[in-house]
Amino acid sequence: MSEAAVKSTDATTEDEGGIYLDQFPAEAKVIRSALYSSFLALALGGLFGIIQTLHRTDIYRFIDSETYYTVLTAHGVFLVITFTIFFLVGVFTWAVTTSLDRPVEDIRFTWLWYGLMSLGTVMAGGAILAGFTDATDISADVLFTFYAPMQAHPLFYAGLVIFVVGTWLAGADWFRSWWNWKQENPGERIPLPTFMVLTTMIMWYIATLGVATAILVFLLPWSLGLIDSVNPTLTRTLFWFFGHPVVYFWLMPAYMMWYVLLPKVSGGKLFSDPLARVVFVLFLLLSTPVGIHHQYLDPGISEGFKFIAMTNTMFLLLPSLLTAFTVVASMEHGARQRGGSGRLAWLKALPWRDPVFAGMALAGIMFAAGGFSGMINAGMNINYLVHNTLWVPGHFHLTVGTAVALTLMAATYWFMPQLTGRDLWNRSVALVQVVLWFVGMTFMTNAMHRAGLLGMPRRTAEPQYEGFEFQAGVGSVAELDAQIAIGGALLAISIVLFLTNVVLTAVAGKRSDLPDNSYADTLSGPEDSPLVLDNLKLWTAIALVLVVFAYSLPLLSIVERGGLFGPDVTAFPQHIQFVASMAVSVVGDSLATIDPVSSLAQFADTTIATLTGVIR
Repeated sequence: MSEAAVKSTDATTEDEGGIYLDQFPAEAKVIRSALYSSFLALALGGLFGIIQTLHRTDIYRFIDSETYYTVLTAHGVFLVITFTIFFLVGVFTWAVTTSLDRPVEDIRFTWLWYGLMSLGTVMAGGAILAGFTDATDISADVLFTFYAPMQAHPLFYAGLVIFVVGTWLAGADWFRSWWNWKQENPGERIPLPTFMVLTTMIMWYIATLGVATAILVFLLPWSLGLIDSVNPTLTRTLFWFFGHPVVYFWLMPAYMMWYVLLPKVSGGKLFSDPLARVVFVLFLLLSTPVGIHHQYLDPGISEGFKFIAMTNTMFLLLPSLLTAFTVVASMEHGARQRGGSGRLAWLKALPWRDPVFAGMALAGIMFAAGGFSGMINAGMNINYLVHNTLWVPGHFHLTVGTAVALTLMAATYWFMPQLTGRDLWNRSVALVQVVLWFVGMTFMTNAMHRAGLLGMPRRTAEPQYEGFEFQAGVGSVAELDAQIAIGGALLAISIVLFLTNVVLTAVAGKRSDLPDNSYADTLSGPEDSPLVLDNLKLWTAIALVLVVFAYSLPLLSIVERGGLFGPDVTAFPQHIQFVASMAVSVVGDSLATIDPVSSLAQFADTTIATLTGVIR
């Protein structure tokens, strides 16, 4: 263990039972940095969100429609990548150190992965923001999905790679802590928060294999001019191999908050530790093999593979339903400890004036609504009706935009005092902020879903077609636009209130007696759950097998139809020819007899012929 770690261990012993800042001062600095990075991304993403909202609804336009796509890219990337994941690594570091009651093994390594994530954000974000000026040819107007045929500057792809590598190292940091704890505590069950972190990271390692392959093998060489073209269907499929599980990478920290913090602030205990472990194992197994359901309208994938993806997707309802049952049961237990009674009257006994509780509970309500719209997205036939419409942004503004974002903001009101040693600057403002977010998202998502049912398209600055008017069965298109604009304005105000509270808490919050750093006890603890649930090797192996079953044949079929690099291009990167030429010029004519391109081409032809035989 490093000197820094030993020092932190001494602090834990001396200040046992204090706030997190006193228990783990070195780790608190990293977590604060991660959360502040997250909030900066929230500010940028929110700013671009209101610009986008006002432009699209034609309420107020001060950018041209071409710039709209740069705004949309910045809104998506800063919020769903930077805001969420920086917050996640902060919370996960808190979860591991708190539940294992030990510091990280080497705080320098922890700063390393934070530094890599920051560097990657600066590179990718810089490429996006550079698109607002003509002073440079750098741009990345590729939306959140960033798949071909849209192409970004290499700086954008390189930044994403470095960012993801940073998250990989963060996971290694947490696994290292757990492994060393395990050596010192043989036979002990993995504490629930650490179990949640480890299963989430295993899922992340598996899922990011797809996006890493897409960027490193195809998109980055393509943007550098090393290859002429890519197979769009292949890169889209590799993106959604990662693109659906990343939703759970955002959601699982929110789930963690609902399991380990919400019962505590409700005044009770977590209903079931075993059920929580089952939920996270199910997410590990089921999150990745379903990404093709995002490609129902892609012509390059057979209907059979899409049907299998749809079936797999429906299984994902199970962990969400288990979570709803467990969290509501925990809240009811808390309410009854506070004197609540009756079948539903106990709801009144919950601490609705506490912004931590109110924010998380309201986020859970919106997530239930998002689950229903998600079921519609998952069905093949119904999806065809809404796939390219505003319905889909309405769905993920319910799930990611509310269930995740509102939970993270509410949790911030609990974490900031723990990380700064200062009480929250203004709890009333915090309560108003979470309610405003809920109301704003209600306006916006209601209008988006209804507009989607009218067929109003998404991903466009000009949703109205010339010579055509959408006919609303209830209300009007103008009323839908007004709802979206009102919702966007309320969300922007909510972000301003949130950031104001965070900043003033950090610089002007009063120092007072704060509650100890801890999480919820359980009514049914780990001793009631089967030991097999802690067998991470087993669940990892099963998850990999399911991925192979779900993706091997679709990917082989896509490659067979379109080639690795798409039509009308040699099947090998140009840099191979370049390397061959350099080798000849450096080593001499003796290597001239070697034709690596032909050799590799022959090898590839043989391999593809073999794979084709397997597919057929």
